[in-house]
Amino acid sequence: MNETVAGPKGLPLSGNILAFRRDTLQFIRDAAKEYGDVAHFRFGPKRHIYMLNNPDQIKEVLVTKQAHFRKAKGLQVARAVVGDGILTSEGKKHMRQRRLMQPAFHRDRIAGYGDVMVRQGVELMSEWKDGEVLDIHHDMMKVTLAIITETMFGKTVKEGSDKIAHAIDVGLKYVSSKATSFIDIPLSVPTRSNREFIESSEVLDKTIYALIEERRKSGESGHTDLLAMLLAARDEDDGQGMTDEQVRDEVMTIFVAGHETTANTMSWIFYLLATHPEAEQKLHDELKAVLDGRLPTVEDLPKLSYANLIVQETLRLYPAAWVINREVVEEVEIGGHTYEPGDTLMMSQYVMHRMEKYYDDPDAFRPERFEGDLLKRIPAYAYFPFGGGPRVCIGNNFALMEAALLLATIAQQYKLRLAEPEKQVEPEPLVTLRPKNGLMMRLEKRGS
Repeated sequence: MNETVAGPKGLPLSGNILAFRRDTLQFIRDAAKEYGDVAHFRFGPKRHIYMLNNPDQIKEVLVTKQAHFRKAKGLQVARAVVGDGILTSEGKKHMRQRRLMQPAFHRDRIAGYGDVMVRQGVELMSEWKDGEVLDIHHDMMKVTLAIITETMFGKTVKEGSDKIAHAIDVGLKYVSSKATSFIDIPLSVPTRSNREFIESSEVLDKTIYALIEERRKSGESGHTDLLAMLLAARDEDDGQGMTDEQVRDEVMTIFVAGHETTANTMSWIFYLLATHPEAEQKLHDELKAVLDGRLPTVEDLPKLSYANLIVQETLRLYPAAWVINREVVEEVEIGGHTYEPGDTLMMSQYVMHRMEKYYDDPDAFRPERFEGDLLKRIPAYAYFPFGGGPRVCIGNNFALMEAALLLATIAQQYKLRLAEPEKQVEPEPLVTLRPKNGLMMRLEKRGS
């Protein structure tokens, strides 16, 4: 343990874990304010966590000295859900998997996915009715799941989509609670949460292995989706392809990471627009000027500058990935402090993105702040919604394009109003940052 780093006083046995769990986001923001560049927490008797609140130190961990770290406990636990895919694998294996998958996320390739994103948005709205109240987070999960299955696996999984979404939900909640627990109950113990988790894993496995088997059997070429690329991929060193299990792990990772995150971002966008009518009006003016009632395409994105600013500012206030943890594997010095193997370094996008040092009025929703050269003026790791370094999110361009296209598609047709404006919408920091208990909104059809 590093004696020189101060932090909030904890309880004798459990340390800071109860305070951390009670109100995670407030706890970490308060600690950053009070303790500056680095704050020390203890989870249970032996687990030491150091939260870095300095962009240069964060860069050292994620970029310059990243070889000294591995993914921390939460993502080791996530292996139970997503296997050993690009999100959880380490070292050489991670580099190899990333190299095999990179082409699927190439800018030119993802431009071709744009029409799927818009079409799925239109399809979702075909089920909507003017004046209806619904959980917009549920609907955003539905549409992003449809987009990810069609673009990545070349087919729509309509019939089982609710079951799949539920299974993913169970998996993410399981990972989240296990990652911050200091009592480790093995999966073999039949507790309720273990049983639910095993059931949800079986649903996902069945779905994904069926997709892989169907494609391998058909042997048809001509597919250009991610699944086709994964099945065709050969390692340049040994010429080996991926096993079904490896393909499953990658597919699973994209499935989970690729729909929950954008669904959260979309939910927060609609929440922020509902509570900021002037920003909503500005967006509507832009949509009218650029699209004049037609559906958006990828070519329109450069002209939809305000829509893009809304996405950027939403990712600042409510980053889907709200924290990154790394475990030290060999002694390392960061910002004048030495950390030992077993220590966990925590870096929170949520904390950094709301620092007064870098943002005027940091809790306010002001898309205009990203207009000029804000990102050039502030340090690189004062804004990092997609992480950074060699493990920066592989799907970042896909996600930004999807969010802007869905926003333009839906906001042309509907205004979304909070069903209970006086009720506080709280962020829930699970594996991703989502609106707690969903987001009930009323649909208002826009006049043409």
